[in-house]
Amino acid sequence: PSVPRHANRLINEKSPYLLQHAHNPVDWYPWGQEAFDKAKKENKLIFLSVGYSTCHWCHVMEEESFKNQEIGEIMNKNYVCIKVDREERPDVDKVYMTFVQATSGGGGWPMSVWLTPDLKPFAGGTYFPPEDGVHRVGFRTVLLRIAEQWKENKDALLENSQKILEALLHMSEVRVQGQESPPPSKEVMATCFQQLSNSYDEDYGGFSKSPKFPTPVNLNFLFTYWALHRTTPEGAQALQMALHTLKMMAHGGIHDHVGQGFHRYSTDQHWHVPHFEKMLYDQGQLAAAYSRAFQISGDRFFADVVQDILLYVSRDLSDQAGGFYSAEDADSYPTAASGEKREGAFCVWAAEEIRALLPDPVEGAAEGTTLGDIFMHHYGVKETGNVSPMQDPHQELKGKNVLIVRYSPELTAAQFGLEPGRLGALLREGRQRLSAARAQRPRPHLDTKMLAAWNGLMISGFAQAGVALGEQDYVSRAARAAAFLRRHLFDPASGRLLRSCYRGEDDSVEQSAVPIQGFLEDYVFVIQALFDLYEASLEQGWLEWALQLQHMQDKLFWDPKGFAYFSSGVDDPSLLLRLKNDQDGAEPAANSVTVTNLLRAACYSGHTEWVEKAGQILAAFSERLQKIPIALPEMARATAVFHHTLKQVVICGDPKGDDTKEMLRCVHSVFSPNKVLMLADGDSGGFLYRQLPFLASLERKDGKATAYLCSNFACSLPVTSPQELRGMLCP
Repeated sequence: PSVPRHANRLINEKSPYLLQHAHNPVDWYPWGQEAFDKAKKENKLIFLSVGYSTCHWCHVMEEESFKNQEIGEIMNKNYVCIKVDREERPDVDKVYMTFVQATSGGGGWPMSVWLTPDLKPFAGGTYFPPEDGVHRVGFRTVLLRIAEQWKENKDALLENSQKILEALLHMSEVRVQGQESPPPSKEVMATCFQQLSNSYDEDYGGFSKSPKFPTPVNLNFLFTYWALHRTTPEGAQALQMALHTLKMMAHGGIHDHVGQGFHRYSTDQHWHVPHFEKMLYDQGQLAAAYSRAFQISGDRFFADVVQDILLYVSRDLSDQAGGFYSAEDADSYPTAASGEKREGAFCVWAAEEIRALLPDPVEGAAEGTTLGDIFMHHYGVKETGNVSPMQDPHQELKGKNVLIVRYSPELTAAQFGLEPGRLGALLREGRQRLSAARAQRPRPHLDTKMLAAWNGLMISGFAQAGVALGEQDYVSRAARAAAFLRRHLFDPASGRLLRSCYRGEDDSVEQSAVPIQGFLEDYVFVIQALFDLYEASLEQGWLEWALQLQHMQDKLFWDPKGFAYFSSGVDDPSLLLRLKNDQDGAEPAANSVTVTNLLRAACYSGHTEWVEKAGQILAAFSERLQKIPIALPEMARATAVFHHTLKQVVICGDPKGDDTKEMLRCVHSVFSPNKVLMLADGDSGGFLYRQLPFLASLERKDGKATAYLCSNFACSLPVTSPQELRGMLCP
């Protein structure tokens, strides 16, 4: 170890993913001018490899190819090699992924793309094995063949790359086609509901057979659909679909029963065997979705899941300065002595391990019953392991168990002759002991990069949970994270957001030499977070910042010709395309969320041009919303919010008064997708009174906290009782 290892240029980067490749024999460059200049000067092709730190196949390709001396030499001799962390540069990733999907019919990571010296793609794929196999050509062969083509047919290759670029430009354009009005909300909502119910899994919940992703965007659509159709059979069905899916996920192996939080997705239909990485954006969106489920159903089960997610994030993904880390990896060393990492090693159990940890006889249960017997029965643990070989192609989980709740508490209690009331405490004791044993295992790699967009999603999760569960601590945690963003991911001089910052050596927060400017999604998710945080805390400073950022977003990303926002700014000459994402996937598309943001911004500011912009976005995506709204469930949901116009719920009162607090509790206890809450505290010099002159005319009736329901700045009669207010919010 005393011999310094060979290091390439990535050693100077801050991204944990790039640093993982700093000792490869490949002469990697980060994305940037130095690499582009070298390619032009030496007239060399560029090999671009894009991945992220929790990507399993990225690790595999690195082990097999990028650490291979001989392959490294072929790469260095023929190419300028560039490595990109897609979480740092979603813009670069999206441009070339659009190409890979269009030309190979599929996409994913690691993404491998060959570019001309002027950055135009002409060949690409995802994972390549190092050597030729029966069905696939190997990475080495591809590298040599493409280098040969460049030598022999340079002109044809350049011409071809130009054609490809033109086709991509044409294909990826989202713009208003002639008609400039938003699509009819009723039809969009009905079609989206129909498409979701057609793909719904009645037994296990979710919207595909396998793999199954949590996709909170689908659940949020269903909650809104229910809220607008409460009395119809379809409305009831929408709610049932959402709640059943959330219940089955919480019982499944995708939920970490011992260490809390949710893994990224399930490889099977039953939510049982997951890919074990944990992503911040899932925790944030799921905390919000489970909070809504609790708000609507009143079932404590959902509140417990919210607390479980937020415990995990507070403990394992939180920086001491207040920000949130990006992800935890799936692969780890099974023991401190292991030579190679295995997927899920940190999270899975052999039956004998559990027996040894839980040997205690249980009083009052059938003769000879141990705590281990009860725990193993309830969580589906089998002596030979409970993972089917189909779910485990690399035999990494052989003989191991992924915990999944197999029985209701009543059934498990009955099985062992226990009183049902005792089971909860026994299972909790079992989980705590497993948790202590797990703490002795080597932990998976933690990606300590902090991204503005994902921090925004997590702030919304904490703020909404604080409101729904009445937990002030969660609201305070959200405010700490927002203050962190303001301090570390915002440049007050330019008024712009930054994309990322990093945990440094001594736990300080660091920035890269050339900070990455924020993308559309950073603005959109942070603005959404600030609105959620205002509603939870009623601190007007967050509103003021949100509106400033909305103006900046308009300036940097709006497309005045085709409408809607571009994903990236205009100031990066290395980007071949400015794209608009048209899919709500694991994360919602920025244009989808921004529709609701704009409507909220208009309510807090009186700027009606923001309502107009919201309508123009819906018009730009109109065709897709009418044909396949299931691809844009968050935007479909926003069509309804647009159509029903937001209701301003104004509470006039002293923020410290009990009567005001009671009115606020009433507002917070109701799920209403088209309400915007504001507190008129009587301070006529404050930000809201300056923005909205009509607030000055609203007064407290008989000196009591008074609520008004306003729409388009015209208000209802005042009400002073929470019961009346509840009646107005749930017509």
